[in-house]
Amino acid sequence: MEAKALPLSHFRARAGSPLLLSADASSAAPGRSRASRYDAGAPPSRAGRGGAWKRDDPEAPPRRTGTSKVPIVNFEVSHHRAVAAVRLLRADKGKAFVDLLNEKANDSGENEMGYVERTLGFSTRHLDDRDIRLVTVIVAGTVRWKRYIDYLIMSLCSEEKVFSNMEPLLLQILRIGFYEILKLNVPAYAVVDENVRLAKVALRPGAGNMVNAILRKLLLLKETDSLPLPKIEGDDRAQARALSIIYSHPVWMVRRWIRFLGKEEALKLMNWNNSDPYFSLRVNTTNGYTRDDLVTRLEDLQVHYEKSIMDEFVRIREGMQAVLQAGLLKEGMCAVQDESAGFVVSVVDPQPGETIMDCCAAPGGKTLFMASRLAGQGKVSALDINKGRLRILMEAAKCHNLDDIITDIHGDLRLYAKESTTKYDKVLLDAPCSGLGVLSKRADLRWNRQLEDLEELVCLQDELLDSASLLVKPGGVLIYSTCSIDHEENENRVTDFVQRHPEFTLQGVHGYVPAEFITGDGFYSSSPTKHSLDGAFAARLVRSMH
Repeated sequence: MEAKALPLSHFRARAGSPLLLSADASSAAPGRSRASRYDAGAPPSRAGRGGAWKRDDPEAPPRRTGTSKVPIVNFEVSHHRAVAAVRLLRADKGKAFVDLLNEKANDSGENEMGYVERTLGFSTRHLDDRDIRLVTVIVAGTVRWKRYIDYLIMSLCSEEKVFSNMEPLLLQILRIGFYEILKLNVPAYAVVDENVRLAKVALRPGAGNMVNAILRKLLLLKETDSLPLPKIEGDDRAQARALSIIYSHPVWMVRRWIRFLGKEEALKLMNWNNSDPYFSLRVNTTNGYTRDDLVTRLEDLQVHYEKSIMDEFVRIREGMQAVLQAGLLKEGMCAVQDESAGFVVSVVDPQPGETIMDCCAAPGGKTLFMASRLAGQGKVSALDINKGRLRILMEAAKCHNLDDIITDIHGDLRLYAKESTTKYDKVLLDAPCSGLGVLSKRADLRWNRQLEDLEELVCLQDELLDSASLLVKPGGVLIYSTCSIDHEENENRVTDFVQRHPEFTLQGVHGYVPAEFITGDGFYSSSPTKHSLDGAFAARLVRSMH
């Protein structure tokens, strides 16, 4: 699960360490709260969408009231919906992660409750495990279906400017309601009552009335199967626009996939991206655990699992919260990693005694797996430009008893390769990419990518490949990999590299991964629609002896 989605300026465009929501309890007096007895304060009449009203700004500093610091806890609103609305606000501003693996740790829950209080004017009660799960499901689902939901909200508003001028918090509450009705099938009375109450308390009575009217319109249209969706007709561009709304993807992605994959495969891919993702757990054999040990723990936790085609992996769709809280990751029994990444390590084929360079190592899933394959003999150098993420990688290495095998190097690959005289048996460049193969796990990534990003990434990938090649011993192997399904980032980069570097020869991945994952040109490629895994790519390039 190594989606690379940070800004390009970060060099390694991977998902960073998420804000972990925990269930830290908030102190509150019993009985009816003060916050539930008053209108939470109407904003200025012109505080529309993007306005400066502070309650819509979770990043604003806490207000100084001169009274007790004990937060006002509102027991009447739906707590998980309130937290979801605030996280959606922050995600829209790029200041919160959408797909979270939640763990009761440090003060993360306290931080999130702080954002809630500053945004809404009150705090919610303690969030139990079910609440935390609902927050994650609602936020990820609402973000996935944002284009579809916004089209319907705009269609049901009396005028288009009502939608375009809608204040951000009100829009998030409506998005939550639409997602619950259309995709979660939550009872209609609960969706309407709870979201109306949240709008009234967090905003003003008039906002609640608007939520009530629009949600009831939606319910009527859903019951009569007459949702105002666009028709798939006209030229290719018009059809792509309609499909982008119905399947909630950017138009450029829809057009690109139809062009290169065909319409049927493109629709399958969008359906996959909109589905609830699987998560895979890789057992840590270095600590003496087996997959049977992991399965036994999952059964004890009543977490449903499937055994993977890879011996070290199991797959789960639900129950990650239980896995985290039981400490399976902290005690070093397992790591969260998709099999598609595991197959990349199989393409590297680490052997005891080898020296391996992982050029863009953080967050370190492949680094750890490669080190475990060395059986205590050999070295893995983990290079990354982000010092903080390298520190997290080394903490994980210690947890997995691999810190004597892994050495961290902080630096920019392009500069390091020019200055270093060390050569390695194998060099892995798991390059920053568009992440188009991991959109099911990264709900927000589709909205953070533009077609222009591909052009920038292609240039960066070429630079990094050229640099990585300098670190390979004569007779050594360079492995290039991505979590993209786009040929421009994958096959085309390798073809162009070989033309620039005749000292490298493409070697097929036959014998390293199952035949179903090998392309006609000998590359490794996993497909979400064909293999039910994240999309990934890898190529082996052997350097000549001279």
